[in-house]
Amino acid sequence: MNPVVGIAAFAAVSLATAVIGFYGLRVSRTTGDFYVASRTVRPWWNASAIGGEYLSAASFLGVAGLILLSGTDALWYPVGYTAGYLMLLLFVAAPLRRSGAYTIPDFTEARLDSRAVRRVTSFVVVVVGWLYIVPQLHGAALAIRITTGLPAWVGQVAVVAVVCVTVVSGGMRSITFVQAFQYWLKLTALAVPALFILLVLAGNGSRAVAEASVNPTAMAPAGPYQNISLLVALLFGTLGLPHVLVRFYTNPDGQSARRTTLIVLGLLSVFYLFPTAYGLIGRTFAPGLAKSGQADALVLLLPGRMIGGTAGDLLSALVVAGAFAAFLSTTSGLVVSLAGVISQDILGGSVRGFRLAALISAVVPLAIATMTDSTALAGSVGLVFAFTASTICPVLLLGIWWRGLTDAGAIAGMLTGAVSCGGSMLAGAMLGSAGTPPWLAQPAAWTVPAAFTVMVLVSRSTQGRVPRTITRLMTRLHTPERPLATER
Repeated sequence: MNPVVGIAAFAAVSLATAVIGFYGLRVSRTTGDFYVASRTVRPWWNASAIGGEYLSAASFLGVAGLILLSGTDALWYPVGYTAGYLMLLLFVAAPLRRSGAYTIPDFTEARLDSRAVRRVTSFVVVVVGWLYIVPQLHGAALAIRITTGLPAWVGQVAVVAVVCVTVVSGGMRSITFVQAFQYWLKLTALAVPALFILLVLAGNGSRAVAEASVNPTAMAPAGPYQNISLLVALLFGTLGLPHVLVRFYTNPDGQSARRTTLIVLGLLSVFYLFPTAYGLIGRTFAPGLAKSGQADALVLLLPGRMIGGTAGDLLSALVVAGAFAAFLSTTSGLVVSLAGVISQDILGGSVRGFRLAALISAVVPLAIATMTDSTALAGSVGLVFAFTASTICPVLLLGIWWRGLTDAGAIAGMLTGAVSCGGSMLAGAMLGSAGTPPWLAQPAAWTVPAAFTVMVLVSRSTQGRVPRTITRLMTRLHTPERPLATER
């Protein structure tokens, strides 16, 4: 790929992000604008923004790369990523919006009447956010190195710089406009080259098939335990992603939150058709990328290989633009959610505190990313989902649906999930992919039940600590609001 193509694509996305973010700055004036866009984001805008921030490097690059490597086993990723939103719709979206909280720690403190729970939740949310940002920066490093030949750190620093400028300028309202635009850019960036590739294959007919080579499975087939554990991580992990959950605080009411989630399900279903197509085409026509360790670059390189010439360069530029939109949108969503938590708990909750917290939220994972090597993008994000499913998800589900949850139970369950899942992740990193047993490589199947079990048992043994306001709180969470006049 011509390096100028990659640089021009990244520059164009960065410029569009800055321009749209500047528009958000013009309409972001209050603290509510910065934290939750004054709770006025309508379902289609919010759904597009959620799609923009949720479809990360793992979705844009990693899913196709895993399909290239392991075939049908990797299809659990798009299935799990999308189905997690169905659970979000059924169990979390509307009650969480009715809570009236700005952040997840706000919710847990109000539900359990405990500052200690708030502190533990804040710590977990920050860890989850940083763990999730690091793969985005690894993806940016891969993309900038593959498409331009520049050092990997250039991509990481560039993404953090653009995100910081956008978030610090306009907060949640600004990011909403940016992420909604980036979802449609990402969908276009995958769909248009995929359609051209299919047209080329249809035109070449049998000759293309005859020249294709079969990709032997580069990864050992996953067993039933790995698949079940992965699904547990993806389904339950979606319920606890801080940058996704904070989006539901921006809806006008619970009904809008449910409608937003339904639209997101449709947007995700359409999007994941295309990474799947890239992976399947790559297994037949570009198996060498799997053997050379460039599986995650399949989406970036396939248009140039299959089409070539000026058309190939233009389509590659479009894909590169979509890839950087993925890195920017997910990272910006995470930075906004983390900045809200850090600002509220440490820096006083002001706009100035939010801006300083945003810088901290972006710089720390940048330092981690520059000191670590990139692994398979979808696989590394899957582990973050496992950690989230083992920590934030149990306290949200039980906090919303079980009156008996106590602050002691919530803390014990979150710490159990954090230690067991975090320990498994560290042990897996030390042992390496070849030497890691399945129960450590995919720990969610046992760490999630362990966290729920500890949370329930400790809560039942400390029933005297159930908040006296529990009836009023549960009524608020589960009583539908009257729709706003503007929603009619």
